[in-house]
Amino acid sequence: MTAIPNPPLGDVVLARERLRDGCLFAPLVRLDVESDAEIWLKLENLQPIGSFKLRGAGNALLSRPREELRAGAVTPSAGNMAQGVAWWARRLGIRATAVVPEHAPAAKTLAVERLGGRVVRIPFERWWALLDGSAVTDEPGCFVHPVADPAVIAGNGTIGMELAEALPRIDTVLVPWGGGGLSCGIATALRELRPDARVLGCEVETATPLTTSLAAQRPMTVEYTPSFVDGIGGRSLLPSMWQLAERLIGGSAVVSLDQARQAMRLLAARHRVVAEGAGAVSVAAALAGHASGVTVCIVSGGNIQADVLADVLRTQD
Repeated sequence: MTAIPNPPLGDVVLARERLRDGCLFAPLVRLDVESDAEIWLKLENLQPIGSFKLRGAGNALLSRPREELRAGAVTPSAGNMAQGVAWWARRLGIRATAVVPEHAPAAKTLAVERLGGRVVRIPFERWWALLDGSAVTDEPGCFVHPVADPAVIAGNGTIGMELAEALPRIDTVLVPWGGGGLSCGIATALRELRPDARVLGCEVETATPLTTSLAAQRPMTVEYTPSFVDGIGGRSLLPSMWQLAERLIGGSAVVSLDQARQAMRLLAARHRVVAEGAGAVSVAAALAGHASGVTVCIVSGGNIQADVLADVLRTQD
């Protein structure tokens, strides 16, 4: 898979127009903690599908010629992107297929089916091959990569535009790092609109491909341990995203599973916000000392199984 180009700001502006009638202008809420930094929450978990993925999925489909969508849309996604594609596919009157790894959480795959999408489970290695471009799917439809697609990245960039409009100053943006499409999209917009803002990719200790790759100055493969933080974390940084990440991302922050749990509990207790593990790592990073000046934490999603959430809220460190 070839390197992904940096979408120009004009593409982000067009994405915003396409998404205006489907995506929520997610609110910014001041985090209720004692801190030298001014910490804000960008609540993407309040999108109609409970995740920022609605933005990238929508722009990817709405920017394609209608004839390309006749056979529907297919995406390799563990859950949230699949929901985004299914949501827009239903709106456009086309079929949607989600190719998911065998361990994909039921809460997310059931949501895809509830939206009218079809779920196809395959072994993780085969699924990862679809992501890194070493294999193609036999499923019919317009292929939407959940990360390495300029239209997806531009759709995610609309978050950066919203931040720039809402805040006169931005010093740090903490973003959960999955494949890099969210972080790089936000950084694409802010590079033009708030060039002094630093975007950090946030990871959990069980999977740190960004941190390891930045240290090595090349895409790296790392050990991966499954956990309740299922929306981010992989075994490697996609080579197609490396040049973009190297150019746009100002560094990384790694938090522990316990810190992610604490952030989830804080969000629920003080703000009545339900965040999945991935969505809370940005807040965990802020609480761990990575916030500086005016800081925005992207709460990327809130799709979590009820029993997992109950266990996190019940367990005290």
